[in-house]
Parts: sequence; C-alpha cells; structure tokens
Amino acid sequence: MTSFFSQVSPSVLTTMAGIFGTLSLASVFGAWFKASRGAEAARELNQRIGSWWIMAGLFCVALATSPVLTFCFLGFVSFLGLKEYLSLIPTRRADRRVLLWAYLAIPAQFYLAAIGWYGMFIILIPVFLFALLPIRMILIGETEGFVRSAGTLQWGVMLCVFSISHAAFLLSLPVLEGEVHKPGPGLLLLLVLLCQGNDVFQYLVGKPLGRNKIAPDVSPGKTVEGFLGGVVLTTISATLLGPVLTPLDRWESTLAGLVIAVGGFFGDLCLSALKRDLGIKDTSTMIPGHGGVLDRIDSLCFAAPLFFHLVYYLKF
Repeated sequence: MTSFFSQVSPSVLTTMAGIFGTLSLASVFGAWFKASRGAEAARELNQRIGSWWIMAGLFCVALATSPVLTFCFLGFVSFLGLKEYLSLIPTRRADRRVLLWAYLAIPAQFYLAAIGWYGMFIILIPVFLFALLPIRMILIGETEGFVRSAGTLQWGVMLCVFSISHAAFLLSLPVLEGEVHKPGPGLLLLLVLLCQGNDVFQYLVGKPLGRNKIAPDVSPGKTVEGFLGGVVLTTISATLLGPVLTPLDRWESTLAGLVIAVGGFFGDLCLSALKRDLGIKDTSTMIPGHGGVLDRIDSLCFAAPLFFHLVYYLKF
C-alpha cells in the first residue's frame, strides 16, 4: 500500500498527535473522577472516553497509513450505518430481495470516490439507484406499503452511503498548484474534527446557558443558545485550523466552519426526529457511552456533502 506519510502534511500529523494528547488528558480526568465520585458515577464518562480512543485511533491510523485503508474504513462505517438504519425501520418481507442493491451501492459509490470519477459519483445513487430500487420493487409485485418502503430505502441510502461517500471523495482531490501535499487528508481531518467538536461545543454552551428550546418535540435538549454557541465556536475553530490543515484561506475556512456547524446541527436534529418517531433513545448499543453508529455520524451525514461541494466550488 502507498503510505500516506509521504503525502500527509506535517500539520495533519501534528493535529493527530494533539487529538491523542487531548484524549490522554481526558483519560486522566476520567480516572480522577472515578476515584473522587465512584465507579458508577464515572461509568458513562469513562465509557465515552474509551470509545473515543478506539474511534479516533482507527480513523487516524487509517488516514496516516494508506488511502486504500481509509476508503475501506469509511465504506465500512457507511455499511454499519445503513445496516443499523435498516434494522430500525420496519421493511416488508418482499423488500429483502431489494436490500442487496442498497448494500451493493456502498462498494460502487466508494470505488467511484476512490478513483475520483466525479461525474458518475454524483449521479449513481440519486439518479440510477433512485430508479433501480423502485423498479426492482415493482417487479416483485407487492404494492401494499410501496410508498413507505421506497421512501425508507431511498432516504437510508442517501443518508448512510451517498452523504458519507463525500467525506471519502475528499481524499481523491488533486494536489493544487503550488502545494506539496494532497489536500484530502487535511480536509477530511478538519471535517471530522469540526463535526465532532460542534457536538461538544453545543453541549458545553447549551447545558449551563440553554433556555430557549429550538424543537422541543424533536429534541428537548437542543436550545438556541447551544446552537449559536456551537456555530460560533466551530466557526472560530475552522478559522484557526483551516489554513493550517487545508488549502483554504482564512475567509474560506470561516465559511466552511459555518456550513459544517449549521449542517451538522440539523443532521443531528433529523436523526433525533427519526428516533423520536421510533420511540428509541439510541440507534443501537454498538459504541459504549455513545449509542450506535448513526448516533455518532448523524452530523457528518449532513455536513459532509455541504463541505465537499463548498471546497470543490472554491478550489477545484
């Protein structure tokens, strides 16, 4: 495999080291909290920290090791997300013969991202699969529940496959004139950092200051204050990190941070609406302290396409 160490900029590797340094400090805090408050009180916190170690470790190792490994990692995340989604949404018995096409969209879409074929990448799912899935359902001959079933499959593939594949396509963007390193690793790292950071910022601001709820029937914990705090802090973070990690200048980075913060917030809110409709708290228990894969990538599902096309428009 071609090593990314020759392609990844030193600033990206330094940022990765900073991530693990932050997690080390969090682990020390978790140990102190457990010693002072008791194991039960600290259980969820330490579960979250432990899961962050695993998630950050897998992501950073893949990103720093091989482009092939990174595409496979993101494709596997997409697969887990779609599998989790389809396990939550009731489907008809007849649709089991259609699900294969939804799953086959994952390797096809991520292969197109890996080879950088933008024209086919951007139409495979929203054009070809959009027509293929209902056609296959029609040929089965089951009409009862057709609209609901078609909508369920289409939205799930768009959410878990098409959206996440935009994060992968960042790695296929070419080296810009005057640059030494490929922009993809830095862009992908910035996107993931800002998406996850936005969630943290919303919580840190909304918990003590939140008074006005945005959508109380969807997610009672989401407040105007938390949303604005997340937008401001995420945008500031993007303004500082963007020019260091990516080819984006300061104003472009600021715009990218704003887009990621707003898009990520509404991605989180949409998944909250889905869970509220299904009467569940988390999409699964796969990630201790966090819930399911969809609980962790909900903001990325909305932010990744917005960020990708903004970067593509500004620089390519």
